[in-house]
Amino acid sequence: MPRAVVMRGAGERVVVGDFDRPTLQCGAVLLETIYSDVCGTDCHLFHGRLAGVPYPIIPGHVSVGRIAEMNGEVHDVDGRRFEIGDVVTFLDVHETCGQCWFCLVAKATTRCPKRRVYGITYSADEGLLGGWSEAIYLKPGVKILRLPENVSPQTFISGGCGLPTAFHAVDRATLRMGDTVVVQGSGPVGLCAVALARLAGAGHVTIVGAPDQRLDLAVEFGADEAVSIERTTPEERVERVRGLTGGRGADVCIEASGSPAAVVEGMELTRDNGTYVIVGQYTDCGSVQINPHVHINRKHLDIRGCWGSDFSHVYRALIMMSRSVGTVPWEKMITRHYTLDEAGQALEDVERLRVVKAVIEP
Repeated sequence: MPRAVVMRGAGERVVVGDFDRPTLQCGAVLLETIYSDVCGTDCHLFHGRLAGVPYPIIPGHVSVGRIAEMNGEVHDVDGRRFEIGDVVTFLDVHETCGQCWFCLVAKATTRCPKRRVYGITYSADEGLLGGWSEAIYLKPGVKILRLPENVSPQTFISGGCGLPTAFHAVDRATLRMGDTVVVQGSGPVGLCAVALARLAGAGHVTIVGAPDQRLDLAVEFGADEAVSIERTTPEERVERVRGLTGGRGADVCIEASGSPAAVVEGMELTRDNGTYVIVGQYTDCGSVQINPHVHINRKHLDIRGCWGSDFSHVYRALIMMSRSVGTVPWEKMITRHYTLDEAGQALEDVERLRVVKAVIEP
């Protein structure tokens, strides 16, 4: 019987329980979990900050595992058949309908009202549908990807949820070669955004965040300049960025901090007619006051929200990770591995910024 972590409700201590080994539907796959990501979203889930979560749940929305069982033939997007023993990951978003206005007209599957997400919107009562488990049941139709040969499970999970999220944000920014870029926030999403912006051809990358351990890692990931929010004021940070850009501000700014206060500052950090992508406001952490004339209209500022990831972001992010193995020290993001029984400690360590990346290793 596979063991899995269960988050029973907002603020309740997580527990480990036994689950029946599932009977596979035709086209389903059972993964033996190698690693599963722990991210800020899991902390939000623990505190009940996301609406519509069907507690109890098995957390863990980005994972990597080894195929242990299959029922029938299952193929990847290129038509290649999966085999027992293949090391794979999968798109955590499932059951997008392909029939609604968002799917068919807007081509924005991340806004499909029927979409469900492993580790977030599937109940533990429905089975092994989260990654903090010894096994993960991949329903028929779940989009599965093999890891590239040079991307180990450890390398992949170091990017984890942050990698496709950051890829989507950089993609939304329509970044051009030579652009000056500012990334607000030095967590996994921010660090991945630094690396991907550099790989996309940014001419100069500045990261704004804390603590120093993360800023030092950002430099290794490709940041040219690291600015600590613990030792500077918002005004000093704006002056610093403008001083690096001929007084204009950054061509592109990506907010990956999760702090509402960062949004107003990010508008100031971005040049007139620049692009500001907001990806860090995944939960409602409050409001901020802006002046539409000063911060948006007069600046001719292009503001773009960024929500979730689709298959293309995971697929292409894996290509970029494979391309950069050896130049980006991806695995340095992982601070500690945790067992299933240590999941509560992992949540606490992530929330209190004791670690850069926590990984569950069942």
